[in-house]
Amino acid sequence: MLPLIWISIQCISLLSLRRLPQYTNPEINREIHMSANIRPTAVAGTFYPAHAAPLLDQVRHFLERTPPHKQVHPPKAIIVPHAGYIYSGAIAANAYALLRPLRDTIRRVVLLGPVHHMSVRGLAAPSVAAFASPLGTVMLDQAALATLANLRQVMVDDRCHAREHSLEVHLPFLQSMLEDFKLVPLAVGDASAADVAEVLERLWGGDETLIVVSSDLSHYLTYPAAQQRDATTAQAVLDLRTNISHEQACGATPMNGLLLAARHHGLRPVLLDLRNSGDTAGDKSRVVGYAAFALYEDKPHAH
Repeated sequence: MLPLIWISIQCISLLSLRRLPQYTNPEINREIHMSANIRPTAVAGTFYPAHAAPLLDQVRHFLERTPPHKQVHPPKAIIVPHAGYIYSGAIAANAYALLRPLRDTIRRVVLLGPVHHMSVRGLAAPSVAAFASPLGTVMLDQAALATLANLRQVMVDDRCHAREHSLEVHLPFLQSMLEDFKLVPLAVGDASAADVAEVLERLWGGDETLIVVSSDLSHYLTYPAAQQRDATTAQAVLDLRTNISHEQACGATPMNGLLLAARHHGLRPVLLDLRNSGDTAGDKSRVVGYAAFALYEDKPHAH
């Protein structure tokens, strides 16, 4: 059986990091064996299939079984879980299915997820040129990352990305739903909601930009306790509250930042799905909670 998910590690200490103005420096930390150009997959074969054909089959299986959701226009942002696909893939698919009308529109995906394996202060960008996936290579948006160069809370550290699953697991869904896009991946550590919102403001863009925040909800509670806590968290998202705790969601920091930015831009959150691992592939004694949200602008853009 695949692991449910690791509990998010909170950022408690500083590491040796490089500031974003050095983003174009090709030097990579060789200790983590990352390619000088491409970040290899870290959880292919464990969180999701390692080969393209079965991976596409699984993603399509999830997408084809999503219930219809009424929407006047596609979302500007989504919040999706990041556990192994057998646990949370069906929940995430509810948000990704909404991107069908944007297949030829979205050219940039801003992807934020919490760090799980090491501490970092602020938001960490990678220095590589691309992220690998069984479905092909996804190029990073170098120009977009360069706009973050003078933000004190953003730095470059490939170590934060080397084993991080919270970003990687979303690539096959994005590749299945979008025709041609570049990625802005940011691993989020110890930061305030305002720190994250400031980064999102730099990257907000227009119809060509989608924001994806990666987060699971409660971890390792009993089934009824998880249902209660996750329902409270879901309501907090719908109310655009920015004080969600890490006991409620491992990705509370990027979630709070997105919700703060959503207030400023007048986005309206919609809950698409709320379940836990006890509903999908695990037992109900200790479960992990998952939700999918879409955040919409009040009025569609004029074209």
